[in-house]
Amino acid sequence: MSYVKDPTLAEQGRMNLEIAERRMGALLKVRERFASERPFADITIGMALHVTKETGVLVRTLQAGGARVAITGCNPLSTQDDIAAALAEEDVLVWAYKGETKEDYYKFLSAVIETEPQITIDDGCDLVTEIHTKHPHLLPQMIGGCEETTTGIIRLQAMQKEGVLKTPMIAVNDNKTKHLMDNYYGTGQSTFDGILRSTNLLIAGKTVVVVGYGSCGKGVAMRARGLGAQVVVAEVDAFAALQAAMDGHRVLPMAAAAPLGDLFITVTGNLHVIRMEHIEKMKDGVVLANSGHFDNEIDVAQLEKSASRKRRVRHYLDEYMLKSGKIVYLAGEGRLVNLASAEGHPSEVMSLSFCGQAMACEYLVQHRGSLPAEVITLPPEIDDGIAALQLEAMELAIDELTEEQKRYLASWQEGT
Repeated sequence: MSYVKDPTLAEQGRMNLEIAERRMGALLKVRERFASERPFADITIGMALHVTKETGVLVRTLQAGGARVAITGCNPLSTQDDIAAALAEEDVLVWAYKGETKEDYYKFLSAVIETEPQITIDDGCDLVTEIHTKHPHLLPQMIGGCEETTTGIIRLQAMQKEGVLKTPMIAVNDNKTKHLMDNYYGTGQSTFDGILRSTNLLIAGKTVVVVGYGSCGKGVAMRARGLGAQVVVAEVDAFAALQAAMDGHRVLPMAAAAPLGDLFITVTGNLHVIRMEHIEKMKDGVVLANSGHFDNEIDVAQLEKSASRKRRVRHYLDEYMLKSGKIVYLAGEGRLVNLASAEGHPSEVMSLSFCGQAMACEYLVQHRGSLPAEVITLPPEIDDGIAALQLEAMELAIDELTEEQKRYLASWQEGT
């Protein structure tokens, strides 16, 4: 029933899963508890996530809690074929391969939906959108869902605003342990991992233009500076631009930044933030990369139309020659460069994010039937508990408030 590219890769997948598990101690603590309590007995969980070794550890954790799991990818280039093969041998329903056609991408989403999941875990909101628009008969039986990324939260909030969201959705992306760790540390490191694998570009001395200064943009800018680059930030949000300036970066509109950059990285969650009007002003040999969820942040379609020649010159690095003779390089086909060209976020970071996913699923089950059909944030005590699990995994200890300090923080009478 599953569909994977090469079942013979399963042994390599198992070894990669083993390495990931050694670095995901917090999630293994959750798995240990789930195995004892079995919160997902008789529940099917449908997932549209990047099928990576870290996601495989999450799948095993949900299975330990009693879940039947069906999974497909959430991006055509992000599946690790060895992991898909390994999971297919572990009673997981898997439909995924790296380089999926658009037709297969949506066919595989439909295959997950046909398992009639009561809980969904999404990265980008495609699974939930397909259920709401094409399979609304499933909505009454659904307990709810979880969303992993900023782009998906934006889509869910739009659904809620229009009154079409019909099931509770937990914004796992809004956990502190997700967007302040995964987006910041994970995206920062893995974005450059992907760019370097595709280009082998020396970052030191280059001008890196970071388009968007949310949590992901902040992480990318930090890593660029750490590698010796001069950082320019392009933004539309006044406070984010102000923060970028206070962090020591140069802030410019895209039109002004275009002629200056050697490397452009988009992390906005919006479309066409780099357009041909910008590309035409860029240097010969410029490198473009995207670390936002969808492949429309850079207007790749217009780049294709404007090029007189295109060729694949390195690992997921495409060279476009414009009619002017200028060369433009695009990493990872304009898709998530950290997953198209590399392996995504490090396991330690994803341990935190996937603790959030696992515990969000548990929260949905615990509050079944009582949650509104809205975008919901997990209670802070759950988020703080995830942080505590990670500290334990890192063998770090912190202080506790004394009784005197607790009384002081709870009072208002004492002043100067």
